Amino acid sequence: MGDLFEYSGARRRAMEAPLAARMRPRTLDEFVGQEHILGEGKLLRRAIESGRLFSSLIFWGPPGTGKTTLAMLIARHTCSHFETLSAVLSGVADLRRIIKEATERYNLHGERTILLVDEIHRWNKAQQDALLPHVEDGTIVLIGVTTENPYFEVIRPLLSRARVFQFRPLGKEEILSLLERALEDERGYKGRGVTVDRDALEHIAESAEGDARFALNALELAVESTPPADEGVVHITLEIAQEAVQRRVVAYDKSGDEHYDTISAFIKSVRGSDPDAALYWLAKMLLAGEDPRFIMRRLFILAAEDIGLADPQAVEVVAACAQALEWVGLPEAEYHLAEATLYLATAPKSNSTKAIFEAKDFIEKQGVGEVPLHLKDGSRDREALGHGKGYLYPHSFPGHWVEQRYLPEGVAGGWYKPSDQGFERKIKEWLEKLREK
Repeated sequence: MGDLFEYSGARRRAMEAPLAARMRPRTLDEFVGQEHILGEGKLLRRAIESGRLFSSLIFWGPPGTGKTTLAMLIARHTCSHFETLSAVLSGVADLRRIIKEATERYNLHGERTILLVDEIHRWNKAQQDALLPHVEDGTIVLIGVTTENPYFEVIRPLLSRARVFQFRPLGKEEILSLLERALEDERGYKGRGVTVDRDALEHIAESAEGDARFALNALELAVESTPPADEGVVHITLEIAQEAVQRRVVAYDKSGDEHYDTISAFIKSVRGSDPDAALYWLAKMLLAGEDPRFIMRRLFILAAEDIGLADPQAVEVVAACAQALEWVGLPEAEYHLAEATLYLATAPKSNSTKAIFEAKDFIEKQGVGEVPLHLKDGSRDREALGHGKGYLYPHSFPGHWVEQRYLPEGVAGGWYKPSDQGFERKIKEWLEKLREK
């Protein structure tokens, strides 16, 4: 009787589960996307179809790309015992229990255990260390699932014993195929009188930005919240789909690759004088909730690194906008972020300030030369040691300039190379005239 109630409860939970859970692929042939690692003849597919995994795996990629789903498919195909842990919900005690049982199972029956650790990046170094000897001796085959870059979040010894497979966001056509399957499959809406306009499906697929779970959740919300018409048909239009989606999902993680890749694209767009691209990446960061002070700090750096003396006012403009950000706050300060971005993107460019690094590199390689005698402080040792003797005061000469040596003996200089952009063109011309004298 107990088994009957358990079976009935499990079946009811399966029927009442969210659409994304109900539509999880049951076979590799139903799995959509990731052809670069799961296509016919690929190593991972061969390993899964053989039912044996000989090394641990790390599945890394954005949400909704099939990482956990593929791990569950492996569980169905594998010849090994399968265990699952959530790094968010499970602690050291759970890990120790699984390791103890896996060790006994291996020693008594020679059966290995495959352990799926969802969100493995949530585990600290000590927890990951606890897995290491058992992964190394083959007692456990690890499948770690993470949205974070494993090369930063997983300890190196564990990483060296695993194969990393990077999952990519699904394409629009792949998302559409999943939505269509949900409409045509009995686990989804087949036989329930649901029709969805093509433009509505395409809007959901585009808005998901490669996240299958988001797309299926949006479809479910649209269907379940729409009352049937007189003939009993639930008709999903573009307007209903837009309401279900609300707005596009911005794939972003403020501590992961999206954070670094997006700010990189932003800076390179400003440096490349493309104001539209710069605004695009700025908009993405603002929609994703990026820290506006972080963006402004990067603009401060760019003002000196990539514009510099080609437009000396660039730093002043960014400083004023940064002050406005502190006083006004978001969302109004988005104007000031945009102003700083557009000013820098359209300003003349020069990277001549990098001369400081060339000077540092010279000193690190050649050592520091002695300060020339005439440049030394004469207020203390002028009489005894002649410090400052022979120094020529530039303001006493025409044009407030006089030729004299400022570098140590044997140091040629030449690090600062003014560009011919903007205001720096005048600096270049002025220096060239001085050198002609």
